[in-house]
Amino acid sequence: MDTFNKWHRQLPTLLVAALLTACGGGGGGGDNSAPPVLTPPVTNPPATSCVVSPTGQPGATGDTAIDGFNWFNYRRADIGLTMLTCNEFLNKAAVAHSNYLRLNNTVSHDEVSGNPGFFGATVKNRIENAGYVLGSEYAYGEVISAVSDRAGFTHAEELIAAIYHRFVIFEPMFREMGTGASSNGNGYTYFTSDMATRSLSAGLGLGKAVVYPRDGQTAVPTSFDSDTESPDPVPNQNTVGYPVSVHSDITASAGGIKVTSFTIRPRGGLQMVTRLLTHANDTHTSEQSAAIIPLSTLSANTTYDVSFSGTVDGVPVTKNWSFTTK
Repeated sequence: MDTFNKWHRQLPTLLVAALLTACGGGGGGGDNSAPPVLTPPVTNPPATSCVVSPTGQPGATGDTAIDGFNWFNYRRADIGLTMLTCNEFLNKAAVAHSNYLRLNNTVSHDEVSGNPGFFGATVKNRIENAGYVLGSEYAYGEVISAVSDRAGFTHAEELIAAIYHRFVIFEPMFREMGTGASSNGNGYTYFTSDMATRSLSAGLGLGKAVVYPRDGQTAVPTSFDSDTESPDPVPNQNTVGYPVSVHSDITASAGGIKVTSFTIRPRGGLQMVTRLLTHANDTHTSEQSAAIIPLSTLSANTTYDVSFSGTVDGVPVTKNWSFTTK
């Protein structure tokens, strides 16, 4: 049985057939036995040296795992979060899981002992089997995409668009990341990103938060198909407007983020009808995050003004910003 200190937190655990998955650190259990040798070998074997993300917007290398890694870091840095350091052990766990998904034609965070490519029953099992030592204070999360596209930037952007996945990707406390990809003969590609921290002493800080899309961001998508995410963030409706979110540290106290008002409107136009996601009204949203999802798609080439007021760690916070759609 695992024993966690007070800062070990549960991030959202989401499962969806055939497209997107997000998961975070959880309890013990499962099969933590040493993994067998993978047969057949992984499509993209574990790297012998880690990736170093470039400064600014990265160019595509053609490697799904590297491009996904770089794009996540680009988006994190662009909103004021720490870029994540590539970790060999998280790389190994991520590529092994992508290979397992391909070999078993499935999308899940769980692996079944005896199935081809088995590496560990749970996310925690796999990163520990790969050699990653969590320590006494830690948090970890995993996001997965599976689409008919090898482009790492595409996988990363699809995951960021999916709001529950975004909550994991933009966790301020994370410090390390590993990515892996595995493609079948038709180009259908499974991408996995494992993120973690072994110290919860550094993040944004008390009463601080970041937003996405950020102030002044351009070429923001106009819509998101909520049915591709499970649990569905907007039940009974598929195509909605692009989600807008606020993120604070996983160690946030005093109830994390509490929303007094959170609105979006086209510049000069009326306030849009939205679905608000907070921990108070949505069990799949952590206390450290909040989002609004417009119930109609955004207009192209339009500037939108967003206003947030509430508290973060009990500290009053007001943010007003704008972004422009593509």
